[in-house]
Amino acid sequence: MTGYLGLGSNEGDRLGNLRAARDALVGGGIRVTGSSSVFETEPQGDVLDQPDFLNACLRVETELGPEELLDACKAVERELGREPGGPRHGPRPVDVDLLLLGDLVWSSPRLTLPHPELLRRRFVLEPLLELDPGLRLPDGTALSDALEGVAGQRVDPVGSL
Repeated sequence: MTGYLGLGSNEGDRLGNLRAARDALVGGGIRVTGSSSVFETEPQGDVLDQPDFLNACLRVETELGPEELLDACKAVERELGREPGGPRHGPRPVDVDLLLLGDLVWSSPRLTLPHPELLRRRFVLEPLLELDPGLRLPDGTALSDALEGVAGQRVDPVGSL
């Protein structure tokens, strides 16, 4: 099944953190089949007084279920120095978010798919649409239709992953 993961970092070697996360995800039932460019983005959410983020997205192939894939993402975060807890949307060495997994709609105490903030975050939409310009949510909504509503969010391309 094809899935999409979002990567983010705003502490330490930001680009190195994204690359390490990409590399650490390979294996254990996950194969990376595409990576977007890297974008520098302004913080979003409740904690705006923090360094800018580097963000990118990955396209993966996996036979893992949604909770197993989430476990793999969280294990990579821990491996790369992210401590549990801390303020929501706060600074972090690495963030690995499960955004989409095929046409699956999923809700559990730990995970909602599609990711509930996907259409409100330009730093997610831009790299996803770079990977797959025709990408749609399971309900058929085109991700490209959401770009106009987030046009004011700063997202600057900075290079490759």
